[in-house]
Amino acid sequence: MKRRLHRALLAGLALILLGAAAVLVWSGAYNVSAVTQHWSPVFKLMEYAMRQSVHRHAQQIVTPALDAPDMATAGARHYERFCVQCHGAPGRAPDTAALSMQPVPGPLSAAARKWQLRELYWIVSNGIKMTGMPAWQAHLSEQERWEVVAYLRTMPGQLPAVQTVPTDAQPIPAQGDIERGRTALTQYACQSCHRIPGVVGAPIDVGPALDSMGSLAYISGTLVNTPENLARWIRHPKRYKPNGAMPELGVRPADAADMSAYLRWADRNTR
Repeated sequence: MKRRLHRALLAGLALILLGAAAVLVWSGAYNVSAVTQHWSPVFKLMEYAMRQSVHRHAQQIVTPALDAPDMATAGARHYERFCVQCHGAPGRAPDTAALSMQPVPGPLSAAARKWQLRELYWIVSNGIKMTGMPAWQAHLSEQERWEVVAYLRTMPGQLPAVQTVPTDAQPIPAQGDIERGRTALTQYACQSCHRIPGVVGAPIDVGPALDSMGSLAYISGTLVNTPENLARWIRHPKRYKPNGAMPELGVRPADAADMSAYLRWADRNTR
């Protein structure tokens, strides 16, 4: 009797959730704008479903030997031609169109630590629906796809990270807008490398977490931490740390001031 009641309660709960989801879809209330982030539960559900799917479908793939130096070198050439536009590279920003995508393509310098090699091969070969990640099996041979995986094992490294630092005299606004700053951080894909309080993103640690930007004495050990200096760092990190991995993203002065304002506010208000 108790077991039947338990099953009935679960079935009833499932129907309620299904009905709520149907109402949400029918109403159009969920905002599909790429300016607005996914709700955190939606993002986490999609991320979990993606990882489970890749893990399952890549199980039967046998990874060949990838240690030959020429494989990684060839893979770096393929990466330069086909991948860097969306994923960037250490010290190199993705193309502008990729920065505002939702979900963000994200950097691949930690890919070999997050995924098994056969899973990376499966992703390169088959792509991932609803992310903009294309399937390369019709455009790259099996050997070439394994060469890309061999290169991903070596990141960061090999791919040139040279980037010119623009010089300009555009002033930084004296005060930024906090809410616009949160949006600007997502539009420049900052959450693809950093954990940012109040910004939805995958648990990634390519760059340091930005949860104490109002408390630090110095920014990256080089600049006294003021709102204006944080905005300057956001605009031109290569100017202050030429050998760092932080790329030039072409951030506008007003956006940099807004991002600085949000990061400093988040340090005080989101813990």
